[in-house]
Amino acid sequence: MDSAGARRSLMWLLGTWGLTRLVLLLYVFKVFVFPGPDVTSDVSVIYQGWFDVLRTGTFPLGDVTWQYPPAAALAILSPALLFFLDYMSAFFVLAFLADLAVLGLLLYAGLRPGRSLRGAWVWVAGVPLLGPTVYARYDVMVTAVAVAALLAGARHPRVMGALVGFGAMLKVWPVLLLVGAVRRRAWAAAGVTVVALAALFAAMMPGAFAFLTFQRDRGTEVESLGSLVFHVARQFGWSGEVLLNYGSVEFLGPYVSLVSTAALALTGLAFGWLLLWRLLAGRFVTHTLADAAFVAVLMFTTTSRVISPQYLVWLVGLAAVCLCFRASPMRVPAGLVLAASFVTVLEFPVFFAHVVASDSLGVTLLFVRNGLLVLATVMAARELWRSSVSGADALPLPAQATRNKETSVPS
Repeated sequence: MDSAGARRSLMWLLGTWGLTRLVLLLYVFKVFVFPGPDVTSDVSVIYQGWFDVLRTGTFPLGDVTWQYPPAAALAILSPALLFFLDYMSAFFVLAFLADLAVLGLLLYAGLRPGRSLRGAWVWVAGVPLLGPTVYARYDVMVTAVAVAALLAGARHPRVMGALVGFGAMLKVWPVLLLVGAVRRRAWAAAGVTVVALAALFAAMMPGAFAFLTFQRDRGTEVESLGSLVFHVARQFGWSGEVLLNYGSVEFLGPYVSLVSTAALALTGLAFGWLLLWRLLAGRFVTHTLADAAFVAVLMFTTTSRVISPQYLVWLVGLAAVCLCFRASPMRVPAGLVLAASFVTVLEFPVFFAHVVASDSLGVTLLFVRNGLLVLATVMAARELWRSSVSGADALPLPAQATRNKETSVPS
C-alpha cells in the first residue's frame, strides 16, 4: 500500500474508533438507553461501594462479591484521580482512556515495518460489538496492561514480566501471557513484581487475600459452557433454580456441583495441553508469544464456570495483538471471537431475561456464542501447534530456537 493509501486507511480507522466510542459514551452516560438491564449499575452500586470501603484502608472483608487480587483496589480507587467528577463519570472516562491507550499501542505496533494494522482494526471493531459493558467494568484497564506486556515481550522481557505481574495482581488471568515466554528474565520479573505487590498490600491493607476464600460455594454461571446442561435440563423438569449468587446469576441445585467439577477438569486438561505444547514447541517466532497467550486465555475462558461478557474484552485485546503480526495464523480464530462478541451483546444485556428464563431464544444465543468460543479455541490451539510443533525437522530445543535469528524471537 502506498503512503497515500496508508494515510486513508489510518484516517478511516481513527474515524471509526472515534464514532463508535462516542456512541458507547452516550450509552453509559444515559444520553441513550441501551436495551436490557442497566450495565452501569456495577459501577454505581458495587464499585462505588467497594470504593467507600477501600479508601478507609481495608479490603471489603465481609463482601463475598469481592473476588479479585489486591491490586484490583487500584482500579476501583482510580476514579479519585479525577476528583472534579463524580465516581461514575470518572470511571467511564478512565475506561475510555484505557481503550484509547490500547488503540495507541496497537497503532504503534502495527505501523512498524513488517507489521499490520489488522490488529488495531480488531480492537476498533471488537469493543463496540460488546456494547457499553466494556466501559462499565474495569476489565478494559486490565486488558490495556496485558496488551502493553505482550507488545513489550519480544524486545523487553523484563518490562513484559513486570507488566504481567502487575496485571496478574489486578485480575489473575494476565499470568497466562507467560505461557509462550522463552526468556527467564520475563518470568523472574513477573515473580518479583507479584511478590513485591503482595507484600506491600498485605502490610498496608487488612484482608488483601480474603478473596481466595470467597468462591468456595459458587454454582455454575448461566452464561458459561457448563450452564447449557441446565438450560436444556430445565426443559425436562430439572428442579434447580437461578439465583444471584456471588455477584453473578448462577444455577444452583441438583448436579450443579458435578458440572462445576467437570468444568474444573476441563480447565485442568487445558493446562495439560499447554504444558505439553510448551515441552514440544521448538519454533518460537516473533508472533508465538502473542499466539500462545491468546490460546491460553481462550482455553481458560471457555472452560470456566463463569463466562461474563467482559471476559470477551480480554480475548478481543489478545486477538488484536496477534493480528499486529502479518504472519500470525490467528486470523480465523480472531474473526470467531469477534462474532462471539456480537452474540454476547445480544445475550447480555439485550436478551438476558430470555437467557435467565432458558427459553428458546436465550438458549439458542448461548449455544451459538459458546459454540463460537469452543470453535475459536480448537482452531487457535491447532494453529499454534502447527506453527510451532511441525515435525521432527522443526523441533530444535527452545534454547536452540532462540539462537536461530531467522526463526526466533529477536534478542
